[in-house]
Parts: sequence; C-alpha cells; structure tokens
Amino acid sequence: MAAKLGATGQRLELGTQMRHLRENCPPTETDRVKGMTRKEAVRGLKGLSEATLGRIESGEANFRRNVGNLRTLLKRYGVVDEELIQQLVELNRDAPGEDWLTQYRSFMPTGMPHYVGLEAEAIVITAYHPTLVYGLLQTERYAKALLEAHRPVEDTTAESVKRNLELRMERKERVLRPKDRDPARLRIILGEAALRIPYGDDDVMREQYREIAGLAREDHISLQVMPFRRGYRSTNDFTILNLGSLPARVQTDNAWGAVSTSDKTREVDRFTRRFDAMVGVALGVEETIELLEALAKG
Repeated sequence: MAAKLGATGQRLELGTQMRHLRENCPPTETDRVKGMTRKEAVRGLKGLSEATLGRIESGEANFRRNVGNLRTLLKRYGVVDEELIQQLVELNRDAPGEDWLTQYRSFMPTGMPHYVGLEAEAIVITAYHPTLVYGLLQTERYAKALLEAHRPVEDTTAESVKRNLELRMERKERVLRPKDRDPARLRIILGEAALRIPYGDDDVMREQYREIAGLAREDHISLQVMPFRRGYRSTNDFTILNLGSLPARVQTDNAWGAVSTSDKTREVDRFTRRFDAMVGVALGVEETIELLEALAKG
C-alpha cells in the first residue's frame, strides 16, 4: 500500500525539482552554458536569501510564507508549463501528518527533524551500528538506560531524556507499524559490541535480545550481527534511506551530535558498498537469531 508523500517528502520533491530547474535553465551570465547560481536566482527577491533557497532545495524548508517567490523563481527559470507550475505550488502546500514532530523539535539536534520526517517515509532503510542497538530496534527500557547513562556527561535534563525517549518510541512505531502504508523494509547490521555492551540491568538486556530476535523473524526485516572476527567493517555508523521516486540519502552522526545527510550519488554509493561488503562477513540471519536467543537465556 503506497502512501502519498508526507510533509517532509513533499518539501524534498519540491526542492529537488527547483534545484534541477535552476541548474538547467537558460543562463543569464555570458560565461555559463546553462543554469544560474543561487545568488543570481534570489537577486531582488524580498524574504528569500541565498541560504534560504539552499534550505529549500535540500528539502528542509519551502515557500510557505511567500508563494509569490516560488512563482517568480519559476518565471526566472523559464518555466511556462502551467501544469508544472501548479504541481509545484501544490507541493509547496503543507501536507498533513507531521504535526507529531513539532512537539519534539526543541530537543532534536541540528538536521534531525528533517531526517526523522524522511525516515518515516522511506521504503527501505539500510543501517549499520558498531556499538549500539540501532534506534528502531531498541526497547523502551534499553533506550531509557542508554539516555540516562549519557545524561551526566552530555549535561542533559530529565525532561530532555523523557522527550527523546518518547520520540524514539514514536519513530519506531511509525516505521515498523505504520497505519497508512506498508512498513519499510529494514536491512540492519549490528556490531557484536552493540549486543555485548550493557545498558540497564541483565533483565533489560535480555528483553532487548528477545525484541531484536522477534523483529529478525519478520519478513520485511533482515538483521545480521557482525561478530568479533577478521573482515571488513565500517568504523562509523550510518543509515541509508531509499525514498522511492526521490533521491536516496545517507545519514551519519558527527561528534557534535548533529545529523549530517547527503543525497549525492557518490556518497550514497560509497556507503552502500560499505554495507554490502559487511553482509558477507556478518553472521547469517538464522545464526544471528540463534546468538540472540542464547544471549537472552543468559
């Protein structure tokens, strides 16, 4: 059951199309073969800076407050097809279904609201984490123990822990058990350390092992563990979102806690190669389930 694009997907499609139109429109500068720079595109427009246009083209914002700027840009890009203009105006209208994110924005690091919105619209999620249980697989008690362990070091508040825990569980529900679409296909590799490093007491960890084993048995989830043995492994965690008709994106976390994403084909391909290389080194799905069941028994 395919779903209509949500608010984040609509913004991303609008931004992708606007960037393509700008980069391929008839040039206004004599030294260019085609297209125009963002600086040139926004010249003379009120309320639209070069930086804002960049955010629109990356799907992080839209022209919600000034659709006139959208129409002006389309005119500058030489767009005369009324059907295309109307399509882009419709994409610019806020879509329902993302109100749930608003309440969490103040607790989310830079770039995360955009990523979380896209995560809920992905058709395939490919992810690797070497040292932690991947967020969409976490139980509530494991996630709470993890957040509490980081709290004194990161100097976060009890309210922040509460809200981030609620957000993590909401994300899990929307990806694994969506009400308006088929669930995304998940391809996950966990480093063995993610299972061995304890958060919470033994009961919390046993519950987490049982949760992962149960999810690994679902038809749309492929889960493998990367054991402590020789072979290629990525040194950092990452997630690749397949968004269907929209450009795929790769996401990584940086040391400052911000979320970095890229839809550049070479970057998506590079991380895809990393994941594919680890598939052959990791335990098979059945071996992974056997390991998890053994760990759950203690």
